[in-house]
Amino acid sequence: MDASEPKSYGEASTCVNSATWHLAMESEINCIWHNKAWDLVELLIIRCALLCKSVHGLKETSHSTTPKYKAKLVMKGFHHQYGINFDEIFSPTVKMATLRFLLNVVAVENLELIQLDVKTAFLYGDLAEEIYMDQLKGFVAACQEHLVCRLQKSRYGLKQAPRPCYKKFDNFIQLVGFSKSYEDHNLFTKTTQDGPPFFLILYVDDMLLSGQNAEELADLVRQLRLKFAIKDLGSARHILGIKISQLKNQQQLFLSQADHIKHVLARFKMQSTKSASTPLPINLRLSQRDCLTTGPEGKM
Repeated sequence: MDASEPKSYGEASTCVNSATWHLAMESEINCIWHNKAWDLVELLIIRCALLCKSVHGLKETSHSTTPKYKAKLVMKGFHHQYGINFDEIFSPTVKMATLRFLLNVVAVENLELIQLDVKTAFLYGDLAEEIYMDQLKGFVAACQEHLVCRLQKSRYGLKQAPRPCYKKFDNFIQLVGFSKSYEDHNLFTKTTQDGPPFFLILYVDDMLLSGQNAEELADLVRQLRLKFAIKDLGSARHILGIKISQLKNQQQLFLSQADHIKHVLARFKMQSTKSASTPLPINLRLSQRDCLTTGPEGKM
């Protein structure tokens, strides 16, 4: 985490940008109330309320030079007990091999590739368990300090939080004509009458959607917005720390993680360390003789 990102509510409320961080957290709380994610109730004697905290971060966007201030209310998951607070868990994270596959198809078929973000994604998951949570410090309801939150929707930090959200998304996306891959349950495809199919990959609350026709892609986004609060980020330029540059006329994609590497080095205060050409040996010299060749039948 960067030095400019507060590690607690106390740091966020006393730092130089305290007003901006407060607005970010206020936006998060308002969104939670809007989605009726919890009810304020008295805590039963036989139950205990789980703790929560606010997590703050600066998110870089490909469409602006100014980072976005983001704040999330997060449950302290290490307090959860199996069989009481959760049963089954699942995290919707696409395999890197699937991501590479999609980028290859986009380059070869010269497809459109857009990026979508699901706002407060976990709020769409309905909880089966009875879970109570303390009110967040700094945002305790006036004259209701003695009450706790009984969760109706999933929250970040809950061990089972991604699973109900994914189930709701999976059910809906198949209703609009997509099929789930058996090899990767976070890859969905939709066939077309002519041309390559639509591809959609899911990584928690980030999505990549590809297709040949921009108007049909826009129509798919409109269908998704009927069920979820979707933010269209336009052409995909940055996903999972990978910077994407597409040259459509040349059927090429350029990928770079230079910014991500600099961010990791800054996080661990290693900006001044010397670089090394790894993992290749220093004195290695490659020539054309080292390259694999193919025979007349295309065999190595």
